[in-house]
Amino acid sequence: MKYLPPLVLLPLCICSAAFAQVTAPASEPAPAAASAAVPPDQKPDEAAEDFIPIKAFTAPGHIFQPMISPDGKRIIYHEKIGDKNYLAIMSIDEGKEKKRLGVPLRLNWYRWAGSDRIIFSVGNSFALLGIPVLVPGLYSYELATGEYEKLSDRNEVLAGGTVLHVDPHGRYLIMAARESVRDYPSVFRVHLTDKQVVKIVDEQDRINEWVADGDGVIRMGLSYRGRSMRVYYRRGDGEEFDEIGRVKFRGKEEDIENSIYDITKIIAGSDEGYLLSNRDTGRFALYRFNFATREFGEKIFDHPDNDVSDYQLNADGSELLSVSFTDTRDRKLWFDEKFKKYQAALEKAVPGQEVWIASRSENDERMVIFTTSSTDPGSYYLFEPAAKKLDRFGGINDSIDPARLSPTQPVSYAARDGLKIHAYLTLPRKSPAQMLPLIIFPHGGPFGVRDTPDYNRDVQFLADRGYAVLQPNYRGSSSYGEEFHLAGEGEIGRKMQDDLDDGMDWLVEQGIVDRARVCIYGASYGGYAAIWGLIRNPERYRCGISYAGVTDWKKQLRFSSKFLRSRYRKELRNVIRGDDGFDLDDVSPAENIAKLQRPLLVGQGKQDRIVPESQFELLLKRAKKANITFDTKLYPNDGHDLVIRNNQQDWYKTVKSFLQKHNPAF
Repeated sequence: MKYLPPLVLLPLCICSAAFAQVTAPASEPAPAAASAAVPPDQKPDEAAEDFIPIKAFTAPGHIFQPMISPDGKRIIYHEKIGDKNYLAIMSIDEGKEKKRLGVPLRLNWYRWAGSDRIIFSVGNSFALLGIPVLVPGLYSYELATGEYEKLSDRNEVLAGGTVLHVDPHGRYLIMAARESVRDYPSVFRVHLTDKQVVKIVDEQDRINEWVADGDGVIRMGLSYRGRSMRVYYRRGDGEEFDEIGRVKFRGKEEDIENSIYDITKIIAGSDEGYLLSNRDTGRFALYRFNFATREFGEKIFDHPDNDVSDYQLNADGSELLSVSFTDTRDRKLWFDEKFKKYQAALEKAVPGQEVWIASRSENDERMVIFTTSSTDPGSYYLFEPAAKKLDRFGGINDSIDPARLSPTQPVSYAARDGLKIHAYLTLPRKSPAQMLPLIIFPHGGPFGVRDTPDYNRDVQFLADRGYAVLQPNYRGSSSYGEEFHLAGEGEIGRKMQDDLDDGMDWLVEQGIVDRARVCIYGASYGGYAAIWGLIRNPERYRCGISYAGVTDWKKQLRFSSKFLRSRYRKELRNVIRGDDGFDLDDVSPAENIAKLQRPLLVGQGKQDRIVPESQFELLLKRAKKANITFDTKLYPNDGHDLVIRNNQQDWYKTVKSFLQKHNPAF
């Protein structure tokens, strides 16, 4: 897993729901579904007009990713007002006075460099109130003067670089960047005071990633070669990098040379550090590790069922603060006693919510807190521990009343081959939990991704319209260990699809769902699963909805291997194909569209760079040849994720009408 700079992304934040674990016996195949026509005795419920408006679900988020300055005096965040985007700077001690800077739709990242400077990266041109248009690149903004400096003017390659370290006093930053598409990344020190750019580590043959310690010294290089990774290490500046090991991505889990690990952090001025490895159990756990001797130290933490996903050190990288993992929800376990107490106090102050410490001042006197649940898009607070003060200053989407949303709960069931599948179930609050219409809603990926019970706009939209929604973490989903991952290899369109169907059977057996009123809906890989579900098992589904779904696996793999990248970094063609003799055409919708018997809605963004428009066009071409018709939506100005509000509203209206026609809830 590629490690991202800690201040770029917020942690995933999800709800705390009671864990309901039920294991259902393997099911027999379902009988043929009833006709897609509305049963004659079923009439639209006139009382079911109290729906949350689509415009509320698609309301532009208010603020995102707030970060407090090291001195605790200001907070920066991405703000949306109407259809306009801003980078906002809020002064905490001056009546929460705000200064807004116009930003592009594509603001790559931003962060503090000291307390008086912000650095940010943009991906397209935009205008900043009253100053010349800025072009793509890396910028510095000084709060005292209000002046901008394009740091990448000194070296254009920095525009696409990766920040490895920022000096806490804001004097410089360390970045890795490729000087051309043919080069491997070099490392640069960018001085923020005099704007000088100095190369401190030359590119090295086939080293793809660099790792810095807590002081910003480049100590490690990682080179991915086929099914292995070579690890290069040095003890400090001025020394050569020596190969210290080769990590095989398959084989016996006996030692560092053939175990899988990721997310490496090195303690400043030391050969000691931490890493995550699955060497003992097949599940990633946190270990101490000596990078000079290649020796594992004690196991710090593991989970009996799930992978450890990350860990956090203090500001100078000398002490371990916490570990993160996902079981029924995302969690953080604090080792630091002070933060344990803060966490407990915050959870008591905001009952029924997940509480996350998202950003902290240097002295921990002020913190940004994020709270959320499956029925709450999320709120941001300023927390002052000494004053015991928690002050809300914004939310993700304040247009929705959480009381009108439907709680999501974790469940589990047995697949037909006995494998335990974890899932999330959301039931409509306006209907009794019996004989409900169901939407199977598989996540994207399929590898390296999983669903959690955090707020999901699509799920809540469907539940508000009267549907039960099941989100299965089918085999191959992340965080369940290597054995569960391996169970998904070569099973796209096969056992992965069985896991979805078996979830439907389990809900039918519980009496919660009407077998004759089931549709399947997803995006990206989930979009593929929706189309394939209708082709593979038309007797199960009344309809299907796909957005940005893969339709031809051979062509998709040629287009981009990144689509299916997993934590295990193995050869993706083998992961997808499985058996050497298996033909991917056998599970590709474009090659089998002539078998389609059920109503289908297919959406696509013309600007999609992950699942390209050519996948959509190929499906249309093959369908026309086979004299097959279905509903389509193409958004010329949008991509893999619908980000333009008008398009979001149009898509939800289209989905609502499609479901009302082919599988009405009332």
